[in-house]
Amino acid sequence: MDRSDQPDERLVGALADDPSALGLLYDRYGSLVYGLALAILTKRDEAEDLTQEVFLSLHDHHRAFDPARGSLGAYLTTLTRSRAIDKLRGGSRRVRILRAQYEAEPVVAAPVTPMDEASSRQAAARVRKALADLPPNERRALELFYYQGMTQAEIAEHLGAPLGTVKTWCRRGLLGLRDVLRDLVE
Repeated sequence: MDRSDQPDERLVGALADDPSALGLLYDRYGSLVYGLALAILTKRDEAEDLTQEVFLSLHDHHRAFDPARGSLGAYLTTLTRSRAIDKLRGGSRRVRILRAQYEAEPVVAAPVTPMDEASSRQAAARVRKALADLPPNERRALELFYYQGMTQAEIAEHLGAPLGTVKTWCRRGLLGLRDVLRDLVE
C-alpha cells in the first residue's frame, strides 16, 4: 500500500505502531532538517548527527507534535534550530572549560641553556645601550612608560610637558630603537 500521499498528521500518529512512517516523514523533511542544521552548525558530520537526532526525537516523542499549533515542517524546523543552538552553546562551553583548565595548569618552562643566557644578556645590554643613546626626553618618556607603567597623560603631567609632545617623544624613541635594534626584532 502506497502511503506517500497521506497527510503528515496521520503519519505522525502511526509512528507508535508503524516504524516505516518515519521513513516517509524523513523523505519529506530530511533535506529541510539537514539544510537548517548545516546552516547553523556549518559542519556536515554534526548536521548529519543532528538530523538523525531530530527524527529519532520525533519518533520517540511524536505526541509532542500538535497539528493545531502548526505544520510538521514548522515543528521540525523549530526543533532543529533549538537543538543546533544547544549544540553550539554546549560546544563553546566545553571549549571554555578546556581553556580554563589549560590556563590553570602550571607553565613548565623550557630549561635555559648557557647559550640562551648569554644571548639574553647580550640582547639586554644592546637594548640598554640603544636606550641610553636616545635623546634625553625620548629616553625618559619611554622609561616612565615601560618601566614605571605610566600613561602618556601621566608622563606629560610628571614632566610638565604637553601631551602631544610626550606622544611625539615616545614615537620617535620607539622608531629610533627599532632602527638600531632591527636585527633583534626580525
